[in-house]
Amino acid sequence: MAKKWVYMFSEGDMSMRNLLGGKGANLAEMSSIGLPVPQGFTITTEACTQYYEDGRKINDEIMGQAMEGVKKMEELNGKKFGDLNNPLLVSVRSGARASMPGMMDTILNLGLNDEVVAAMIKGNPDPAFERFVYDSYRRFIQMFSDVVMEVGKKYFEQLIDAMKEKKGVQFDVDLTAQDLKELAEQFKAEYKKQLGKDFPSDPVEQLKLAIEAVFRSWDNPRANVYRRDNDIPYSWGTAVNVMPMVFGNLNNESGTGVAFTRDPATGEKKLMGEFLKNAQGEDVVAGVRTPMPIAQMEQEFPEAYKQFIEVCETLENHYHDMQDMEFTVENKKLYMLQCRNGKRTAQAALKIACDLVDEGHKTEEEAVAMIDPRNLDTLLHPQFDAAALKAATPIGKGLGASPGAACGKVVFTADDAVEWAAKGEKVILVRLETSPEDITGMKSAEGILTVRGGMTSHAAVVARGMGECCVSGCGDINMDEENKKFELAGKTFKEGDFISIDGTTGNIYEGVIKTVDAKIAGEFGRIMGWADKYRRLKVRTNADTPADAKKARELGAEGIGLCRTEHMFFDKERIAAFREMICADTAEAREKALDKILPYQQDDFAQLFEALEGNPVTIRFLDPPLHEFVPHEEAEQKKLADALGKSLDEVKAIVEGLKEFNPMMGHRGCRLADTYPEIAKMQTKAIIRAAIDVQKKHSDWNVVPEIMIPLVGEVKELKFVKDVVVETADAEIKAAGSNLKYEVGTMIEIPRAALTADDIAKEADFFCFGTNDLTQMTFGFSLDDAGKFLNSYYDTKIFESDPFAKLDQTGVGKLMDTAIKLGKPVNPNLHIGICGEHGGDPSSVEFCDAIGLDYVSCSPFRVPVARLAAAQAAIAHKNAGSSSSASSEGSKSFVDEETKEKLKEYSEKAVQIAKDLAESTSEAAKKGLEALKVGVEAAKKSYNESK
Repeated sequence: MAKKWVYMFSEGDMSMRNLLGGKGANLAEMSSIGLPVPQGFTITTEACTQYYEDGRKINDEIMGQAMEGVKKMEELNGKKFGDLNNPLLVSVRSGARASMPGMMDTILNLGLNDEVVAAMIKGNPDPAFERFVYDSYRRFIQMFSDVVMEVGKKYFEQLIDAMKEKKGVQFDVDLTAQDLKELAEQFKAEYKKQLGKDFPSDPVEQLKLAIEAVFRSWDNPRANVYRRDNDIPYSWGTAVNVMPMVFGNLNNESGTGVAFTRDPATGEKKLMGEFLKNAQGEDVVAGVRTPMPIAQMEQEFPEAYKQFIEVCETLENHYHDMQDMEFTVENKKLYMLQCRNGKRTAQAALKIACDLVDEGHKTEEEAVAMIDPRNLDTLLHPQFDAAALKAATPIGKGLGASPGAACGKVVFTADDAVEWAAKGEKVILVRLETSPEDITGMKSAEGILTVRGGMTSHAAVVARGMGECCVSGCGDINMDEENKKFELAGKTFKEGDFISIDGTTGNIYEGVIKTVDAKIAGEFGRIMGWADKYRRLKVRTNADTPADAKKARELGAEGIGLCRTEHMFFDKERIAAFREMICADTAEAREKALDKILPYQQDDFAQLFEALEGNPVTIRFLDPPLHEFVPHEEAEQKKLADALGKSLDEVKAIVEGLKEFNPMMGHRGCRLADTYPEIAKMQTKAIIRAAIDVQKKHSDWNVVPEIMIPLVGEVKELKFVKDVVVETADAEIKAAGSNLKYEVGTMIEIPRAALTADDIAKEADFFCFGTNDLTQMTFGFSLDDAGKFLNSYYDTKIFESDPFAKLDQTGVGKLMDTAIKLGKPVNPNLHIGICGEHGGDPSSVEFCDAIGLDYVSCSPFRVPVARLAAAQAAIAHKNAGSSSSASSEGSKSFVDEETKEKLKEYSEKAVQIAKDLAESTSEAAKKGLEALKVGVEAAKKSYNESK
């Protein structure tokens, strides 16, 4: 039997979203509950996949079934496609299973040609009808040319504007039938001029080209970017919806509109929308005419409006969510063309979810599940004013590395950022790339813009931790740091020029765009409370300062999963002592230098323990290579030489000796502690002394520091550093007369560590997956350089998303799962988390829940995102288990009861038929008996399979 590629609306329902797409499934569902929907058909998402498998061609089977669908439409509507006497005109719309802005626009009035137009006018001499027909024809030519054949709409808009100017009118509706007839001819001539061939007149050819255009739009650049940003797989494909036209532009008794059952901006429960008389759908959003508020429709079409209000109530009660609807009124009769769960702001999403629970539409779990965690970002950071943003045009685009909006004067160095900010200036720090030395400038700036680096670059990670807007990796910028200027989009920006950046979209704008402060609505706490009630995963934060830790606690963090101690070293006094340590010739000299840093480190850790109030704090030992801490400019090297009593050449030699060809895989992490155990001793002392002091002050807290040793790939590395830690820590605890407990664990960020996790678990109290480095080393990609070629990977469909932003569950995920399965049996008390940037990505959090991690850790402002994503993962896991159980029970009940009864009934009938046949001697009876035997065997087989 041939595969079914086409479904009439009467054959589907809302459960078939994956096959029919969101639009098709909802049109079918509206049909099934009796709403007035023009009856058409949907070509499935599987047909789209087949189109690409067949080399971007629609095969004969799919097109044949589509034409069968057209025949059924003809029967249902009493009109014929391409007929001159009673023509059926159709609309063609795309419809993926997830709403996809950027997909193909709708095509209306398909099926028109010169002959059909002439026949329609001949059959109705009313001049107003003639105008309607030519208006529909010129719209169709323009839409088809633009959307299907990709001839720019500007050519046709110029012709319309010229015609209106020639006739001295302002609006399209003021053009006469003859004007529109002339326009249609001009449009066809423009089509031929642009494409070198005549406009297609065969309705079947028009339909096939339109279907191909929908499938083709699934792979257009806009759709690909949107899919990547919203975790929509390329493999899903899009459906095509074909339905009979209803005409809002037929006359003044007709019109079209869009509406929401609740305010999509605020969530308020009131009908919102717009309506236009004598118009088609495109007119409402095109802005050529000013639509009337939806409530005004009541005066124009009272009966249709009354029915529409009833439809709105029906749809909300049916879908239990805010609905976004498109409709048309033809001769005062209402037709529904689309419904879907409406897009909404984050603020509206929270209010609507809470209201739906209060109204009995949703349970708490369903309310939690319906909110996109990523949208919470917009509640926690300043945003651009919507009206101001709409009027602005981006001049460039990078990666939206840390959400929020910022505008300010361009500065090019961290020192300048600090200096200018101290004078009250708002600045944007623009750098080729940032380094740990830029921390103070990054804190002083309103936002950060870098030419290089990806989603997990230094700039991105630090900015997210601080909750600061950041756009990274804008490779179109031509940077001239020396002369403090850069070029973008053909314009030169100098120090002091204003720019605005959007850390959510990655867009860059010239000048100042007004921003509005973040507002956390009262519903935020309520939703977060429900999320905490249902999630299993704990949520910690990546925090290096008490301020970060405090903010994370306010946002619901239950501990620190990663404190990067290297960020504490760049204060002027500390960096001087640390450079002294690096340049020291002996262990004693290194220890002497480190002793100068120890009090600072101890105070840092004490403040973190205080901020966390007895909740877990994981402190990672020094991780970066030492070359990041030494000066690279000669003037700074001279200062260091003078301070240490060394010659400039000696310092230069030390700096040169620290350089590495691949520092990210070089002398860093545990390798530093293996080479210089005195660093590990100093950091251990600082951690343990701080913990003892804080525990003394707060006897009701349970301060248990977690000391994390980074970049372990061999268990002996871990054991060597752990022995140093234990010896030092135990001595400190004994000397203080304390009974402090502590843990020593490691980051799993080298593939070998994951593969030998059973050995490593013998020496570790906990594992924490450092998925930034684990991803880097698994793929063999440089974390900071991958952005240079990843776009080509997206274009060729090698990758659908950035593996540094969204966890690679197939490869990196398999390593994580392997490490857990190897480590847990060896050490059942092993607790396991993740502290890479993936810890705040919703799909990655879901994976972490599935493989049994104990916690995720992310930057402070992503803590609410992780809390909500963890709850959704737990709810989905529970529902999947319930569905599986219910399905199992249901099938068992069906087999045990109903099937038994039916088989008994059928077998009794079969016995009687067999007796009757056996008494007959005819050839027909003998054949019937043989057929019955075959049927009995088939029934037995079917029964056994169902069991």
